[in-house]
Amino acid sequence: QVQLVESGGGLMQAGGFLRLSCAASGRIFAINAMGWYRQTPGKQRELVAVISSGGSTNYADDVEGRFTISRDNSKNTVYLQMTSLKPEDTAAYYCNWKTRASIFTREYEYWGQGTQVTVSS
Repeated sequence: QVQLVESGGGLMQAGGFLRLSCAASGRIFAINAMGWYRQTPGKQRELVAVISSGGSTNYADDVEGRFTISRDNSKNTVYLQMTSLKPEDTAAYYCNWKTRASIFTREYEYWGQGTQVTVSS
């Protein structure tokens, strides 16, 4: 099992910035891909950003250039730096962690409890 603890959400004015953190503990294998997703009431959870075990990143179109995902392997932590925040960024943000021992073994997936980000106009 892997436990994920998220922090950093809150209320921010449009144009401001926030940094989310997600710290993992427990049974973490060598290969880890992490991501951030977000969800608003009545809508499906959507991808915000992901970072692979090798450090490759991918972003949703509407956050590209404003958000940056990064990881600190020594701390088993993934971050989401959010800048130029917009009211439409308001959502519950969830950390996602996929871990596996090798490409030949099963992948385990875990979710954080979510942290609320509210951007006022």
